[in-house]
Amino acid sequence: MKILIVTFGSRGDVQPYVALGQGLQAAGHSVGLCTSLHFAAFVSGHGLAYLPMNNGFVELLASLEGRAGLERMQSLPGTLLTVARLAPKVGPLQFETLQDAWRAARALRPDLILFHPKLPGVVDIADTLGIPAIMAALFPQYVPTADFPCLGFPNLPLGAGYRRLTYRIVDRLASRIGGGPVRTWRRANGLGPRPAQIGLLTDGQGRPIPVLHGYSPHVCPTPKDWPKSAVTVGYWPLRASPRWTPPAALVEFLAAGPPPVYIGFGSMAGSNPARLTTIVLEALRLAGRRGLLASGWGGLAPQRLGGDQFAIQEVPHEWLFPQVAAVVHHGGAGTTAAGLRAGRPTVICPFFADQPFWGRRVQALGAGPAAISQKQLSVERLADAIKAATTDPQIASAAAALGISLRAERGVEHTIAWIERALGSPLLS
Repeated sequence: MKILIVTFGSRGDVQPYVALGQGLQAAGHSVGLCTSLHFAAFVSGHGLAYLPMNNGFVELLASLEGRAGLERMQSLPGTLLTVARLAPKVGPLQFETLQDAWRAARALRPDLILFHPKLPGVVDIADTLGIPAIMAALFPQYVPTADFPCLGFPNLPLGAGYRRLTYRIVDRLASRIGGGPVRTWRRANGLGPRPAQIGLLTDGQGRPIPVLHGYSPHVCPTPKDWPKSAVTVGYWPLRASPRWTPPAALVEFLAAGPPPVYIGFGSMAGSNPARLTTIVLEALRLAGRRGLLASGWGGLAPQRLGGDQFAIQEVPHEWLFPQVAAVVHHGGAGTTAAGLRAGRPTVICPFFADQPFWGRRVQALGAGPAAISQKQLSVERLADAIKAATTDPQIASAAAALGISLRAERGVEHTIAWIERALGSPLLS
């Protein structure tokens, strides 16, 4: 079977799909992955066929304007302001991205498309080609439930009706924001009006689109009111390439003292990485801990480090995290998964979107202290959280036990088995 995977965004929006693609390929399927050119070498380097997509969203995310917008999205007014300011750029980028996905689909001629929720227009591509599509999500954002509100909404004590309403609001907003570029794309390719039945979670025939959630039910239990078309399948971890070797200086640093604390915010360092770096360094000093600072794309910006700190760029988390005392990060789904799988206490300092959700889940599981939002981040708060993560025996025990459970999961294998069963069922026929 030929399978097209379509995703875009930061490294965390690409790496899990590379792992899933590798698993599908090992199971005998032919896989092509369409994502931003920024990740072309990363995709092909892991043995998957790369299909090109423009770098527009990657460049916007890395720009000062994009960083400032992400920083504002820590509040509802800030989110609305960011959407309003970036809308003139986002619409054309959505159209270009959909065009690239369309070219990839016509080149590969797949039997199935797996797509990131950021690209709901891929459902139109699948419908046009007469093939099924499956949404592959990294967090619970789109399938309504009474268990918790849609991510980004406060968990107000207003009952199940309020929590379900938040999903309808997101569905409406997604249709309004994404509908224009999709209609433009359809007109540009002579495809006619969009079928009325197509929605965020329905295909051209009005059937439910299956949603595979690539995280662990040990971390977020599956809501009992989800339909059969929505399942939680476990994490999709990417193993370090056998050709990868760690830098000698990093190995020496790890061996030179007690396990350090990893601190990295991915592409979410905000508009002032230097300020954030100063907070991090002072907090490590106050907590009396050695530190590993991730300084890759969009990350921290360390200039002068003492002997107890070391700057790293792209180091596989699966290799690194088992060797650290704790992980401090923004709460992206992928970094959260890697830290918890390693059995390490986690401190989450979220910006927006799903990040506060994972912060609450980590605290509820006892695997780390309460999250510190970026708006409230200070030297003292971060130092206290690092101390708790590295000295509290209950946190250490809970994190270690959770890591054992997560490492025993076979999320990729479970996902593949589900897909292969579904292709022969009425759900996808």
